[in-house]
Amino acid sequence: MEDILQQIEERRTSFKTDNYSMSIGELVNLYENDEIIIRPEYQRLFRWTHTQKVKLIESIILGIPIPSIFVYQNDDGIWELVDGLQRVSSILQFFGVLKGESPLILEATKHIPALEGIKWENEVNPEKELPSGLKLALKRAKIQLTIILNESDKRAKFEVFQRLNTGGSNASNQEIRNNIMIMINPTKFDWFNSLTSDTNFLETLSLSDRLLDEQYHMELGLRFIALSFFDFNIKKDVSDYLDDINEQILELEDAKLTDIQLNFTKTFEKLNSLLGEKSFKKYNGADFKGKFLESSFEAISTGLSKNIIKYSDSANDQDLFDKIKNLYHQEMYNNTSGSGSNAKSRIPKLVPFAIEYFR
Repeated sequence: MEDILQQIEERRTSFKTDNYSMSIGELVNLYENDEIIIRPEYQRLFRWTHTQKVKLIESIILGIPIPSIFVYQNDDGIWELVDGLQRVSSILQFFGVLKGESPLILEATKHIPALEGIKWENEVNPEKELPSGLKLALKRAKIQLTIILNESDKRAKFEVFQRLNTGGSNASNQEIRNNIMIMINPTKFDWFNSLTSDTNFLETLSLSDRLLDEQYHMELGLRFIALSFFDFNIKKDVSDYLDDINEQILELEDAKLTDIQLNFTKTFEKLNSLLGEKSFKKYNGADFKGKFLESSFEAISTGLSKNIIKYSDSANDQDLFDKIKNLYHQEMYNNTSGSGSNAKSRIPKLVPFAIEYFR
């Protein structure tokens, strides 16, 4: 019991926060004066639909409370946005001040159909400009902020971001990992983003636009790195394991990153030249057909990665092709990847098998 209380007290003191109620007008002024930072890297992850943005503005107009915004106060007293990107960005875009974005034009809603075509300012068509009374009401509307003070543990903002977003519907697990990587080390994120944008890699996956938008390809890239260069933790769910690897990548030295990148490039260049978009589809006896299979990705990419020196020689291309084709007849593969299987139970058996199989 003493250990529990001591550990709670140690962690509790690492989070120092303050709550503050601010008008939206003040928030806009802070942004225009560079006193609140929305990291430019986040903008590429800003993916609310137009309708979602309009509904937020409608909620504020109707006086419906919106969730708190979380910011981190750095050593200079500047606030860095930790959680609330979509909400803050939508507000700033409607006010016409969001850098790199055109002003938001509202659309008709269920409760206020007259919002159709309304802008904050509209010199071309003044009848479609938000009335001055509503402008004042919006500027004066209050928004709640939770401020993570700079006396907090330096990793507090990352911990808060992950906890607030994990399990939510607005961001996939990989989007959360990407944001954490950006916050901790933008240079490492650029490296990882460049790696998972590799043409050969993307062509072997053949993913839908929806999965690409959710950055599933980046999760697969992380999964490849994790299974090829790190030990699998059987005690953790795969998502938690990938969270850990995501943070470990941030600590890697450049020489190790170069090794990973070289192996990654060779592996997917070989697969794309051999099978292209069929690389991770099941062989049905005549051809590789169907959807992308996560279990195939784990087995083939990791097995090839660990034996890439052997298969770098084009003389072994036929052998590799036959190995991939015959993978789907292997008892171990079928037993671990059938219906009802899950990655946590599959990976500890499938990956060692695949490494030996492709050897």
